[in-house]
This record gives sequence, structure tokens and C-alpha cells, in this order.
Amino acid sequence: MGPKSLDRLREFLAQLPPKSQALLMREFERAIERGGDDAVVGNIVLAELRKIVRAPDENTTPRTDDPVRLLFMPVEPFLIEGTGAVRPGQIRRTSLVPTWMWLSREGAPAEVQTYEAVLKNPQVSAAEVGHAVRQMQFAASQAIEAAASGSDHRGFGRIGTPSAVEDISAIGAVLKMREPLEILGARLPGQIRAFTDAQIAAVTSAMNIPSLQTPQALPFALSVVMQRLMSPWQVIRVSISVASSDDEVRVAGTPYGVAVTMAIHDLSRLVSELRSDVRRGKFDDTANLLKVLHDGLRGLRTELDIRSDSAWGKQLSSMRAEISNALQSEIGGVTGRVRRLLRQRPDKDITASSRIDDMEVDETAAFIDFVAVCRNYAGELAINEVTRRTYSELQQYIEKATEALVETLRASDARAKPFRYAQAQAAIRFCEVMFGPDYASLMKKAVEVAKSVEIAKASERKSSRKS
Repeated sequence: MGPKSLDRLREFLAQLPPKSQALLMREFERAIERGGDDAVVGNIVLAELRKIVRAPDENTTPRTDDPVRLLFMPVEPFLIEGTGAVRPGQIRRTSLVPTWMWLSREGAPAEVQTYEAVLKNPQVSAAEVGHAVRQMQFAASQAIEAAASGSDHRGFGRIGTPSAVEDISAIGAVLKMREPLEILGARLPGQIRAFTDAQIAAVTSAMNIPSLQTPQALPFALSVVMQRLMSPWQVIRVSISVASSDDEVRVAGTPYGVAVTMAIHDLSRLVSELRSDVRRGKFDDTANLLKVLHDGLRGLRTELDIRSDSAWGKQLSSMRAEISNALQSEIGGVTGRVRRLLRQRPDKDITASSRIDDMEVDETAAFIDFVAVCRNYAGELAINEVTRRTYSELQQYIEKATEALVETLRASDARAKPFRYAQAQAAIRFCEVMFGPDYASLMKKAVEVAKSVEIAKASERKSSRKS
């Protein structure tokens, strides 16, 4: 970024209200922590924001007294990143600032002024700050409820983005339910590893708070439960317990049927994440994603009697098809990747500039491991046939190609030897992934012996020429 661009960026950031600057800082801090392609840009923008916000001549409010953050703290557990579709019990983080601006302008301007005045006063105690925050949360929920019901004719016309209009009623509901949600969270275990009948009964009892049983409140209460479950899809067991049946019609007929919709939505989001990771060749979390998807889809199909032509049944079938389509082409292409790296080339085709790309070797090894992981979950994810075939092909080809490379390495000429040796090293790497470290160690010794035999032969030829 050139000096002129930095100047324009600095000028734009300086014109933003302090609250917007603080929110941007938090968002870029989170983006940098997550890493990815936007981290470099995030560091640049964050550095400029810090220069502006922390300027010595500016009387800024400490971050702990940020009015937006304190007001929306009860909403924090339900926030998701991005502007995509949300399920019941979720709110887009990007909707918070438009909601705050609406409250400042139209929803509750007098209450916002009083609230900000308390936070800016250095003489107020922590208890007074807490009281002011609770009062503002109540005023915000009342203003949002009035606008949503139509009793306030102003409505949400000037709030901004369509997603913020969709989220503002949910934000108001969470602010209104702050205390019941806190009580529920306190009653639940920190982590629920096995969601047994006893645990289900305890959770159902903890959720039995009248203010949490409304259609708007229940999804957020269920979201609190899902956050404590080791396997969030198991929240459907609450709805099955309440319906006293695993029949989807009876489950859907209860208010708790929304739990199934929430579980399916979360699995669908993981499918999109898996597809994106596979396309980018990013397999760091693939094993975990496949396991969660496998367990979730199998759990929904076995614990609920879902008809194939129902809405839930069609969603599950669509997810399985999407996973299959995303994985099949990648799995089927792994054998070709291995062959390109390990195929035997005539000595005349190998030049001094012939190289094996270490990055391609690493990527191919990751793909081989990916195929091995897919075998564990192939049946439920509708990739059984292509996974079995590809895994069998890889086993046979890698084993034969490694042995052939060892033999070729013994007889190769000096010009081709470095390339043959690099191929053998790649083959050993693939053997470790496919057959384990013991077999890879055995082949590594064979490669080193073949290499040393050729060195000894070259030395003998050199000595005989001298004599």
C-alpha cells in the first residue's frame, strides 16, 4: 500500500465515530487471530486505527467502558461471523453496529445519551456502571419490541442492511431474556460429554423457565445447551424426549422441533466449510469435520424416524449428495497426483534441471492421508465405492513404484541419479502415510543402500580409469 493510499485510509478512519472505530478494531483483531488471506490487510488497518484511537490529545473512552460492547454482552454467545443465512438462535455480528446506531438516532436516543454519560463519568462506581448497562439493555429491548410490533410507527426503516433488520428483533429478545439465559447457563454443566437420559432430564428441567418457552426465546435457550454439548447435534434428543417419540411428525409438532432444524443447519454449515477446505487443499481439520458430519448425519438418521420425502429428509439427502460431490472428484484424482511424481522416466528424459517439487510432495501426502481418513466415514457420506477403489489403487501403486525406484536407483547414471533419489524420498514419504513408519523406515534403508552401492561402483570405475 503506497503513501497516498495510506493517507486516504487514515483520513477515512479518522472521520468515523469513536464507537465505529472501536468496533472495527475488535473485528480486525479477531480477523488477525483467525489468520488467513486478510491478515496482512488487517494488520495495516489495525495499525492506523490504533494511531488514531490512541492519539495522546484525544480523550478516548477505555475499551472496558465501550458502550456498544457492554450493551450487547448478553448477545455475544449467539453471534456468528459474516452476513450469510442464520438459523434460529443465531445473530450476525455485523448487525450490532446498525442496531446501536438505530437506538442512538430513533429507538431510544434519550436513554443512549444518559447511558453514555454514565460511562464517561470517571467518578461512577462499577455497581453504577452495571446498573446503567442493565437499564440500557431494558430500554433497548423495549424500543425494539415496540418497533417490531408496530406500536412505534417509526419501525426499522432506517436501520440499514436487510440482515440487520432480520436480526434486530432477535437482539431485542436476547436483551430482554438476559437474566433467564444466565440462570439457564448457571444450571447447566460446563461440558456435557455423554448426553444420557439422566442428562437430558436435567437439561429439560433447567430449561423449564416460562420466559424461555416462547417461540422466540426457545432457540436461544437450545443454543446455550448446544454450546455445552460435546456433540451439538445431540440436542435433538431433547426434542425427542419432549415429544415422547422419535417420529418426525410428532417431534416437529412440539416447540422443541426447532432443535432438529438447528442441528441440520449447523451440519449444513460444516458441509460448506468442508467443501471449501477440500477445494483449497487444506486438510488440517478435515478429519474432525468428517467425523462430526458422519456422527451427526448418522445420529439424525438413526435416532429420528425421518421420511425421505419430508423437508428434513430432503435436507439430509441434499447434504449427503453435496459431501459426495465435493469429495469424489478430489479422492479420484489422488492416484494421478502420485503417478505424476513417482512414474519411471527414461534416463534420456531426465536432465540436470529436473526437480521434484517439495510443496507438491507435501500436498500429495496430505491428499493420501485425506483418502485414508475418508475410509472411516465413507458409508454414511456416500463415498464408499470411490474411496475403496482409490485406496486400493494407492496401496498397490505406491508399493510397486517404491520398489521399482529402489531398483532403478542402483542402475541409474550419474546425471539421472539426483532426480531418482528425490523420487525415492517422495515415495518414502507416501509409504509412511499409507503403510506406517515401520514400512517407510525399511524402504528408506533400501534406498540408502542402493545409493551407497552406486557410489561404490562410481568410485571403482574412477579408480580403474586412473590405473
